[in-house]
Amino acid sequence: MSPSSKNGPPQKEPSMTELRRGIDAVDEEIVALLNKRMELAGLIGSIKKKKGLPVVDFSREREVLKKLATKNKGPLPPETLRYVYAEVMAAARKIQTPLKVSFLGPEATFTHLAAMSHFGHATTFDPQAGIREVFESVERKNSQFGVVPVENSIEGTVNHTLDLFFSSDLRICGEIYTPISHDLLSMQTSPDQVRTVFSHPQALAQCRLWLRQNLPEAKTVPCTSTTEAARKARETPESAAIASSLAAMVYDLVVLASHIQDAANNVTRFLVIGRDSPSPTGSDKTSLLFATPHVPGALFKVLKPIADAGINMNKLESRPAKNAPWHYLFFVDVEGHMEDLQVKGVFETMQTVCAFVKWLGSYPRQDLPL
Repeated sequence: MSPSSKNGPPQKEPSMTELRRGIDAVDEEIVALLNKRMELAGLIGSIKKKKGLPVVDFSREREVLKKLATKNKGPLPPETLRYVYAEVMAAARKIQTPLKVSFLGPEATFTHLAAMSHFGHATTFDPQAGIREVFESVERKNSQFGVVPVENSIEGTVNHTLDLFFSSDLRICGEIYTPISHDLLSMQTSPDQVRTVFSHPQALAQCRLWLRQNLPEAKTVPCTSTTEAARKARETPESAAIASSLAAMVYDLVVLASHIQDAANNVTRFLVIGRDSPSPTGSDKTSLLFATPHVPGALFKVLKPIADAGINMNKLESRPAKNAPWHYLFFVDVEGHMEDLQVKGVFETMQTVCAFVKWLGSYPRQDLPL
């Protein structure tokens, strides 16, 4: 006896028209629920204004995303869920109070891409000419937050960003790890038609092997940014640019080849700067800036309390002190939040052994992209 006869007559498969009606019904529910969410967000915004609370609560947003990830049973990919909710939360912020974020410009750079992935497209983004200008924009309250690069897995630390924290009162409110994926963009339809390649010197260097193997005769021309390279590729016959996929959309260019960087693990870490101090989430990072006395064993005495407390140190970087030749400032990232007793205790101990120590911020830790 066949399974179909044992269990009754075979069920008729739904038609495409019926399935599409089902999708339409679900879409109507989604729209209604999204509007309900926006109404609730508006009410929360009113309470925040009355209590003088910040509009952006990074700790709360992380908590929401973490909870949603545990409830997602698929087939929706986790990264898609995060992207969708980044936009939902950005729209909710806009209802509460319009948010403006400065970033190291121009538009369509990887810093712009990182800022959008963190704050959502509904945010107003303000490109700045340099890292110092991003700091100044937030300090002058032209923007609530800024996004700046701090280190790259291949190129190393962005020293200018670290130097600016010495004199700035801004806090680090968050971090963003963004994979750097270089694409070859052009008005042409085939790489064989490309005679000139424009890009930022770092991007050209990071794609050197691919260019040698695939465009050995092409001339490489350095530009001030990958965005400037995309603009030139749009205007110059038989040319291409190495830039982001976002630049392809902005300048209406064809992606001739994707992921052409020589190293697969090319990741840049960006910092979110502002005046807010996010609450502990249980998975946080604290950044400190300090200087040691110019005596033997001084650095060991500063780092020993961190090790004794069993706190993991993620980063240690030294920079020459601008106002004292042959003296150094040190930047350290440790796991934990300043409100954690262990981290607070270490900071208090450092104050007794350092010539100078400054808390730069405690913020939710972002996992490295796989």
